[in-house]
Amino acid sequence: MPSIFVFDAYGTLLDVHAAIARHRAEAGPEADRLSDIWRTKQLEYSWTLTLAGHYVDFWTLTQRALDYALERVPSVDKKLKSRLLEAYFKLGAFPDALPTLRALKAKGHKTGILSNGSPAMLKGALDAAGLAGDLDAVLSVDALKMFKPRPEVYALVTDRFECTAADVTFVSSNRWDVMAGASVGFRTCWINRAGMPDEYPDFPPERVLADLNALLTVG
Repeated sequence: MPSIFVFDAYGTLLDVHAAIARHRAEAGPEADRLSDIWRTKQLEYSWTLTLAGHYVDFWTLTQRALDYALERVPSVDKKLKSRLLEAYFKLGAFPDALPTLRALKAKGHKTGILSNGSPAMLKGALDAAGLAGDLDAVLSVDALKMFKPRPEVYALVTDRFECTAADVTFVSSNRWDVMAGASVGFRTCWINRAGMPDEYPDFPPERVLADLNALLTVG
């Protein structure tokens, strides 16, 4: 029976470390450390601003997080900044992203994205990755001016598809995102690519999958 599958974008469909991967040789031996700090601060800024009742778009936070990461990892040449940002704007997708979306569409399912990303950066990344044509909706928190995991953000999905939360299978590689989806009543799939330990026991995922390919057995 056709269902609604809604994905997180960054880290689930799009590889957030693809930007540094394109410039690994230039970044040097601490490239991975830089990328980890960049991603951590990007999310931290979104959470702290939302908790404080403020909003700055995700692309601006991405730039600020990179500035911080470059200060923390001085071995990486700051002249790489513009090229890293350009690469992030056109991130590559995980190899299983496009085949999974196309297989779901072929089965008659609806597909969408719910993301912290700004509309412009989502368009840039999805177009570059070739995913845009296989999505029925691309939903950005920018419409509400607040970030995940606020429950209001997840209501964008039920409003857009005119459905109940129980009609939605929400897919994310971020365990905190899965927690928030479960808390509003979504069916949830945690894509645990890195084999991380579970957390948030009050809001467990319905399924834990090693990659997106396994999603085709759901529903």
